[in-house]
Amino acid sequence: MTGRFPSVTVIGHPLVQHKLTLLRDRDTSTAGFRRLAREIGLLMCYEVTRDLKLHMIEVETPLEPMQAPQLAGKKLCFVPILRAGNGILDGMLEAVPAARVGHIGLYREPHTLVPVEYYLKLPDDIHDRLVIVLDPMLATGHSAAAGVARLKEAGASQIRVVCLIAAPEGLASFTGEHPDVPVFTAAIDRCLDEQGYIRPGLGDAGDRLYGTK
Repeated sequence: MTGRFPSVTVIGHPLVQHKLTLLRDRDTSTAGFRRLAREIGLLMCYEVTRDLKLHMIEVETPLEPMQAPQLAGKKLCFVPILRAGNGILDGMLEAVPAARVGHIGLYREPHTLVPVEYYLKLPDDIHDRLVIVLDPMLATGHSAAAGVARLKEAGASQIRVVCLIAAPEGLASFTGEHPDVPVFTAAIDRCLDEQGYIRPGLGDAGDRLYGTK
């Protein structure tokens, strides 16, 4: 957790930090960017799910029965904010393949930077699941905040947000609106620029994932 943002956890694992540096590099190819985003998603999944509850069940090993731990209750629900959120979804699903997946489609209006919703599809039992929102770049924080607000309207009560990079301005905005929602990030960068991009950042995550401009 950080001093300024007590609900924010910066994941400083060396592998996460190493891969994030490669992800930032402007010379990393589209294919390389996709691979790195997936790998970081997998690694961050371990951290964001560290405190999941377990219960004991009986299993038969090839040699004898035993009591062994298993995740308790409903499994997770990953909710990427389209389109860039899909870049870390595959890594999360590698770690928890039984998780449900919802989608929120949001885009930033280019002049006001206000998020506009164009798609929403969630599991019916969203209220019973721990929901992990995937938004690679928490810049202004408006998209993540709007997505979390929609999830709360749909009945979700256990929500966490995962992003690759966050800006201090975005964290201040998001945590001001949703102080009850923990945020997990690999880095808090210097600032936002006039266009709402994180500096130094890594550019537009969606464009780099899909080879668009």
